[in-house]
Order: sequence, then structure tokens, then C-alpha cells
Amino acid sequence: MSDDFTFRLKSIRFDEEYSPSDNTRITTNFANLARGENRQENLRNALRMIDNRFNALAHWDNPKGDRYSVELEIISVEMIIGAEDNNNAFPIIEILKTNIVDRKTNERIQGIVGNNFSSYVRDYDFSVLLPEHNKNRPEFSIPDNFGDLHGNLFKSFLNSDAYNKHFSKPPVICLSASSSKTYHRTENRHPVLGVEYRQDELSSTDQYFQKMGMQVRYFMPSNSVAPLAFYFIGDLLADYTNLELIGTISTMETFQKIYRPEIYNANSSAGACYQPSLKNQDYSLTRIVYDREERSRLAIEQGKFAEEHFIKPYKSILEQWSASHVR
Repeated sequence: MSDDFTFRLKSIRFDEEYSPSDNTRITTNFANLARGENRQENLRNALRMIDNRFNALAHWDNPKGDRYSVELEIISVEMIIGAEDNNNAFPIIEILKTNIVDRKTNERIQGIVGNNFSSYVRDYDFSVLLPEHNKNRPEFSIPDNFGDLHGNLFKSFLNSDAYNKHFSKPPVICLSASSSKTYHRTENRHPVLGVEYRQDELSSTDQYFQKMGMQVRYFMPSNSVAPLAFYFIGDLLADYTNLELIGTISTMETFQKIYRPEIYNANSSAGACYQPSLKNQDYSLTRIVYDREERSRLAIEQGKFAEEHFIKPYKSILEQWSASHVR
């Protein structure tokens, strides 16, 4: 059954000239920024924020704060169902790959793949399946096997020839901390990731990523105002260089400041005991236009797209494969 599923990667540069293709998931942060009359200014400002943040964190041997710049690639992953049947290719995942340009040495350094994470199947799980499961229920609950298919698809992708041909290290995905959980500052401090926070119980997103084979740790880098959630495989602190980690921090903290300014562009920093809130009124806006309401609406539309074109047509195949393929 595993031989019936293969993966194909496509890559496009994310820069100020970027324009989303017709089959790009338009709920992704980068696609949202690249539409509308302010698209080029949005992109230029976001990329400048990323570079500035990178240089602030990579401050050693960098007296003018301009040694490095970050290049971004959007990696689109399609799954082909059936041997070489391109007509049955379905867009599974979109992630970002960072590359770091050292202007002092003229070196181009490979960064981390992952960063932002978008998935049609995850849209289906959270925006279609979960609401339908809880419709008319007195108490919220999660369906049996919730996230199993998505997790197995992701692990299959990481084990594929397509992934290992292009990437030498496992991905790191960086998301917002959950607004439903409380985080406690610890004494652990990393020179780049910053101070570590911990929570008492996993969020639904944490549990979902567990099924993808990923664990989570929360760190608040220097001069940040809230901890970020880092999902990873292996050892987050040992497996990646400082510059690799800074590439992920600078990229994803910039996106979070743009579309969750209540948390990541707040005017006060997280304390020893911290609960993020999207109702916080004491925050600053960036000069970048972002349509958050549209993003939420499109997540439902794209979840239904996955249901219509992937989940339902291949239901029996997917159920058999997911039950037997990846553990």
C-alpha cells in the first residue's frame, strides 16, 4: 500500500516579487501577505523585519547589525496516489525553508526546513471534522483516531526519498503558544532560544503534532515578549546550529507579530506565569496589512476542499494505509 503513495516537491522563492500560484493554500501567512494593493510593500516590510531580527540575535562579529540576510523558499508537497499518476496529485503540505546569506564571507548557509506549516488535511480535521463531531454535543470532545491520518501522512513524507533527497535534517515547526494554556517560566536559558517556559498539559495542537512524531518545547528569545512553540524531532538544542535556530526565530516571530500582534507585538513582556490572550488591548500594530478574518474563513473552505477531493474519494484506501503503514 505504501508504494501507491509518492511525494513530489516544488519550490518557489519568497521575496518581494512573490505572487501565490493558483494551487497555493491561500490561508498561509506568506500567501495572505502577497495579495491586495499593498502586496509588494507588505512583502518588503516583512522581509526587512526578518533580516533586522536575525541580525539582532546574531550580534557577534556583527558590529553594524547588517552582516546577514535571510532567504526563504516555499516548499509545496504533493502526494501522488497511484504509480506516476500525476492527475491524482493532491497538495498535502506547504512549509518554509530558510537560507542564510553571510555578507562578510559571501557564504550561503542552509537553514531549517519547516518553520511555517500548512496542511489541507489539518484544515479538514480542525475546521470540518472537529466541528461536525461536536455539533449538538453538551461537552466538547475529540473524535477517536483524530489526527492519525494526518500524522501518518507527515511521517511518511519525512521517510520518503523526496524529503531525504532535499533535506539533511528533520524539520522544526514554529507556532504561536496556545491562548487556552498557562505557561510557567523556568530557570533554563539557551543562548539563542532564550528562556524556556513549560505548561502543565498539552494543547490540542500539541497532541496533534505528537501524532506527527513531533515533541514541543517553548522558548522566549531575547527581546521577545512571548514564548514560541517549537515542534521538533530529536534534540532541538543539539541538532541545529545557532544560525539555523536564529533563522527560524526571526522568520516565525515576524509572522506572529503580523498576524497575532496581541500576543507577539504586545507592549509588555510575558511574566513568570503567562497566559497568551488575543483579547489583549495593549499592543502595537506593524505596518503590514493582514486579513485575519479571511484566513479563518478560508480554513473552512479549504478543509471542505480536502474532504471533497481527498478524504472522501480515497476514504477506504487512506483508512487501510493509515492503519497499517506508519507506527
